[in-house]
Amino acid sequence: MNDSSPATASAKAVVIYSGGMDSYTVLHRAIRQGYSIHALSFDYGQRHAKELDIARRVCQRLEIAHRVIDIQAIHSLIDNSALTDDSRPLPTGDYDADSLAATVVPNRNMILLSLAIAHAVNINADVCFYGAHGGDHVLYPDCRPEFVERMNAASAVANFNAVRIEAPYLHASKSGILADGLDMGLDYAQTWTCYQGGELACGECGSCRERLAAFAERGLADPLIYRPAPMEP
Repeated sequence: MNDSSPATASAKAVVIYSGGMDSYTVLHRAIRQGYSIHALSFDYGQRHAKELDIARRVCQRLEIAHRVIDIQAIHSLIDNSALTDDSRPLPTGDYDADSLAATVVPNRNMILLSLAIAHAVNINADVCFYGAHGGDHVLYPDCRPEFVERMNAASAVANFNAVRIEAPYLHASKSGILADGLDMGLDYAQTWTCYQGGELACGECGSCRERLAAFAERGLADPLIYRPAPMEP
C-alpha cells in the first residue's frame, strides 16, 4: 500500500492502539505519514490486559505519547460478550457467524472513537486513526465502511473543530495488513492478538487462527510463540 500524503510538521494524530496486530500496523502507518502521535489504549474490562502491557512497551520504545484510559466503569453496560464476560467460553476454531457473534462487544468502536475524537479536539489533532479492516465487515457493524462514513459525518459537526477518522485498512484483508507492515519492516513479535492472556498465545481462538492464516498466506512463520497443540489420544 502506498503512503498517504505526509502530514505537516505540526500535525497531530490520535491513534486508537490496542496492542494487537492491526492497530500496531496502523500506528506505524500514522508515524510514517509524519504525524505527531498520541496513542490511546482503553481498559474497558476485557478478559485480560496483556495487549495493554504490550502497547505500553511499544510506545515507550518508540518514545511516543501514550495513555491507557481506564473506562472499566462501563463494563456492566457492555458485558454481553465473550470478550468482556469471563464466565462465557471463548469460541475456538476458524471464525464463523456464531463465533464472531460471541465476540461482539456492544458499541465498542463508537465508544472508543468518541473518546478518541474528544481527545483529538482537546489537543488540536487533525485526525483519529483506528484499525478496522475488511475481514471484519462480515459481522462487526462498527468495522464497516458505512459506519466510518457516518462517524466521520458526526465528527465533522459534533465539535467546533472537525476531526477526520482514518481507517487505512478498511478495505484490506488481514494478509494485506501484514504485507504492508512487512514492507515497513515491522516486527510482529511486538503484538498480541490472542483472546486469551496466557504466557503463550493459544493458537486456537478465531483471532489466533486468522493471524496464523495471514502469515501462512505470505509463506511466513509467525514470530509470536504459541503454546503446543494438545496431543491427540
